Amino acid sequence: MAEFTGSTYVKICGVTTLSDVEVVVAAGADGLGLILAESPRQVSVEAAKVLVDAARGRVLVSAVFRGRDDAFILGAANALDVDVVQVHGPLSATLLEGLRSSGRLVVRALAIDGDDFLDFDDSLVDAVLIDGPTPGSGRTHSWERLAERSFRVPVIAAGGLAPSNVADAVRRTGAWGVDVASGVESTAGVKDPTLVRQFVENARRALEEGTVS
Repeated sequence: MAEFTGSTYVKICGVTTLSDVEVVVAAGADGLGLILAESPRQVSVEAAKVLVDAARGRVLVSAVFRGRDDAFILGAANALDVDVVQVHGPLSATLLEGLRSSGRLVVRALAIDGDDFLDFDDSLVDAVLIDGPTPGSGRTHSWERLAERSFRVPVIAAGGLAPSNVADAVRRTGAWGVDVASGVESTAGVKDPTLVRQFVENARRALEEGTVS
């Protein structure tokens, strides 16, 4: 069974190629994400399987879903045997039970301006990811609303992050982890090795400073 074991977490999302798997691993990230939803970075289940096999045991692998029904999510998660399932949208009792029974970590994505930001019961999941209004847009957003509630599980900050602003986002949110996609790309879906390395280094430094008591 997968676990979030570290005191910090840095994830590179929207990986689409084997070469980018190697870039993410070489940079020292904790996790990578594969998007099985409408996106410039979308991959099919078949293509994702190749990437999961290359990354297995080296980083935590997340499958990211939005606009998919429970049967598709459960089928894809089981076929890929990913460590983490990240859900944007409804998280039904049936879906949650199915993911739990297979031993997968569950991350619920919440839009910072969404209706369920204040209402979602975070005790149901292993972590929450706080994103902007349009996931994958690369647009920054205000973090002030995080002060309106506390979470019982780790918080992953996302939305418009890049090497240049990730440290500031960590300081403003007190997040346990960070997630980036477009902010480390040369073109949509193509990771830039230098930007990935810089993002991981800057994020790790800021996150570790935040854990010092």
